[in-house]
Amino acid sequence: MTDPHPDQGAMSDESWTIAHRALPLLDLTSLNEDEDEATTDALCARAVSPAGPVAAVCLWPRFIPQARERLAGTGVRIATVVNFPGGSLAPEKVAEQTAEALADGADEIDVVIPYHSIMHYPHSTQPDEVLAATREAAGDAVMKVILETGCLAKPVFIERAVEIAVRNGADFLKTSTGKVQVGATLGAARIMLEACRDSLKPGSPRRVGFKASGGIRDLDGARDYLALADHICGPGWVSPATFRFGASGLLDALLAALGHGGTHPPPSSAY
Repeated sequence: MTDPHPDQGAMSDESWTIAHRALPLLDLTSLNEDEDEATTDALCARAVSPAGPVAAVCLWPRFIPQARERLAGTGVRIATVVNFPGGSLAPEKVAEQTAEALADGADEIDVVIPYHSIMHYPHSTQPDEVLAATREAAGDAVMKVILETGCLAKPVFIERAVEIAVRNGADFLKTSTGKVQVGATLGAARIMLEACRDSLKPGSPRRVGFKASGGIRDLDGARDYLALADHICGPGWVSPATFRFGASGLLDALLAALGHGGTHPPPSSAY
């Protein structure tokens, strides 16, 4: 008898494969204005999922010590944000935020580039100044530079922001804060991933990774970004050291595809 659903098994296999790849790449993120100790505990509990731990949690600086205590021994890294979300603070203030976050136990710093100044560059040197100060304060910690590509919009401005971020020591290029209308897009991701590919060339001072954040909530979105990364940077490039998804709403979709079901509603921010 002919199988009435000949592609169902293949689709299930593909979904499992995507979810299996994506879950260890997830920066489980919660940056709502009403976060408290209870929501932080819940975030940390979700980070060690039935299918394995995510790469990191990303939360407000004031919750770093709590997350560090809750996640001790799990392998989940602690990420936080500085110059967030507007990207408008002075370099010395951003450096101060970075130093305090690291002293509290953060492993990774997600810093917003002064994206409003990108279109005026080089008449405004604020992007260089802020990122240089953050890099110095961060030392050997991972520095992810949030470009807010949805606001930059034009490829020429995204390319300029990428060049400034790479030159100032970015470990990752990140699409969005998740606080503006347009988050991650495949067009912006292509520009950013091409810079990641170029950083693999001999003589490059630092290898650069990519973080897609803002609006990625399902397996189709995860698949599209993973496929683009495989195409541009090579099929062996993607790992937690080079690629992240900044999201919380994505976790339930991944767990469902892996056979664990969705046990928690996505947060209202849907970062």
